[in-house]
Amino acid sequence: MLTLVQFSYTAQALQDLIKNPQDRSKGVKALAEKLGGKMHAFYYTYGEYDGFAIFDLPDSVSTAAAVLAASNPDTVSKLKTSVIITMDEAVQAMKKAKGLTITPPKGK
Repeated sequence: MLTLVQFSYTAQALQDLIKNPQDRSKGVKALAEKLGGKMHAFYYTYGEYDGFAIFDLPDSVSTAAAVLAASNPDTVSKLKTSVIITMDEAVQAMKKAKGLTITPPKGK
C-alpha cells in the first residue's frame, strides 16, 4: 500500500535538530522495513509541513502501525496521510465508477 505521510515537527524537535543535525530518514526507513515494507522517499519541505515520506507497506494495518509509531507528541506536531494509487489503478477506479450512482439525501 503506497502512502504519503506529511509531517510537522514540534518547535522543540526543530531546535534539537538545529543543535544536533542528523539524518532522520534512517530511523524512518528502518521502521518501514520492520513492518515488511520500504520507504521510497523522505524529503524536507517549506510551508505547511516540514517534510514528507512515501512508503510502500504490506497493508493498511502496517501503515496505521507506522503512523502510530511515528506520532510521538514530543517530536511530531502534525501528521497527514494519503493513500497513493497508480495511474492504472485510477483508470480502473474510473471504469468501475462508471454507471454507479447514489441517491442524495432528501430534505423534509
